[in-house]
Amino acid sequence: MNIIICGAGRVGYTIAKLLSEQDHSITVIDQSSEDIQKINEDLDVKSIVGKATFPTVLEKANAEEADMIIAVTRSDEINMLICQIAFSVFKISKKIARIRSQEYLDTKFSKVYSIDNLPIDVIISPEVEIAKSIQRKLEAPGALDNVTFADNKIRLLEIDVDDNCPLIDIKLEDITKKFSKLEANILGVIRNEKFIFLKKKDVMKKLDKAYVIINSSQMQLTLDAFGHDEKISNKFLIIGGGNIGFNLAKNLENSMDAVRIKIVEKNKERAEHIANNLNNSLVINGNGLDEDVLKEANIEDAETVLALTNDDEDNLMVSVLVEKFSKDKRTMALINKPNYSLLQNSLKIDDLIDPRMNTVSSILKHVHKGTIETAYTILNGEFEVIEAEIIDSSELINKELKNSNLPDDIRIGAILRKDDVIIPTSKFIFEKKDIVVFLAKRDQLPLVERLFQISSI
Repeated sequence: MNIIICGAGRVGYTIAKLLSEQDHSITVIDQSSEDIQKINEDLDVKSIVGKATFPTVLEKANAEEADMIIAVTRSDEINMLICQIAFSVFKISKKIARIRSQEYLDTKFSKVYSIDNLPIDVIISPEVEIAKSIQRKLEAPGALDNVTFADNKIRLLEIDVDDNCPLIDIKLEDITKKFSKLEANILGVIRNEKFIFLKKKDVMKKLDKAYVIINSSQMQLTLDAFGHDEKISNKFLIIGGGNIGFNLAKNLENSMDAVRIKIVEKNKERAEHIANNLNNSLVINGNGLDEDVLKEANIEDAETVLALTNDDEDNLMVSVLVEKFSKDKRTMALINKPNYSLLQNSLKIDDLIDPRMNTVSSILKHVHKGTIETAYTILNGEFEVIEAEIIDSSELINKELKNSNLPDDIRIGAILRKDDVIIPTSKFIFEKKDIVVFLAKRDQLPLVERLFQISSI
């Protein structure tokens, strides 16, 4: 596909890198000559210095031939205007915009985003997506991540293989025999910063990160099998009442019974605003780095502490303070600067949240063609977990899995057939309308689209 990306910041750069490596034709536009220079030095894409709101600049980017435009500049309004011009002048068929301001996202104004008004096909709100991602992690204590597929009937769990895991050094085929009633499929592991597909004779090692596709109804059984018996928290302390903290608190109020949430927000006006818009959460106006404020928030009673301010250093320091008060609390910190991830183990932070990859994953799932609906990226997009439907023209129909000629870099995880979740064996036969969840290496994605006979955006 011919794709124009407007904005060469961290998100725009990452999307351009991943999509160009999937053999898409990419053009990046940004006003910053420095950001464009970095694109030129690192990536094999076309780049233009200029304002993407100028029709002449879009024309230079060959907008008339573009299949899609992705607007991820730093301004909501500019992203909206880019989509408007892309449609009105150049008739670009698919338009994706990153929009941060919650004022633009109110559902009662959803009619604004239509062909007759603002023709934006997909709106990505990083703060909303990050809040959802954090909530998924909280719903699966013991898992590093928890992603739903196929109408929430199938899940992908990322699980740490630690000292308590009884499955270490056991062949996968023996694990299957031992847990015969467990509907789970261990796709592979990250080991020494590389992803390894695991086969029947392979084993998991200590410090691996395992990627497991499961029947959603067996999430706790799966975690128990990996030696994780952590309980779901219902007492949360959120440091930072910005859009992420606010959306997370609202989501938790709506989804969990008997949840107790306290939020520390240092801006008085913002603290009053979120207090007025939450039902059962206690909001404290104060600095989350002040030990007296943390004591007022009764930090010792909290089971999970989430540092979600706009300042990476503050989030790291909050996590250090939590360790001072108690060593048995789960800590999660929002980090924008990738180098800070090196501090995770030394600071004993349970989870670092990378907003860039959350946004990238949200955008990528809308780039694939046709019936490919959901994508989750692993190792900065080197691999993707994908959901796709088998349609009439797919060459997979009526084939056994063992005869489907899938390359080693594609691994089928689970299938939803009507209401049944199936963990496939080699004799599994694909049928029309099967929803397939699978793992694929990035360079196999063109083959994936051909296998599923997808022809439209």
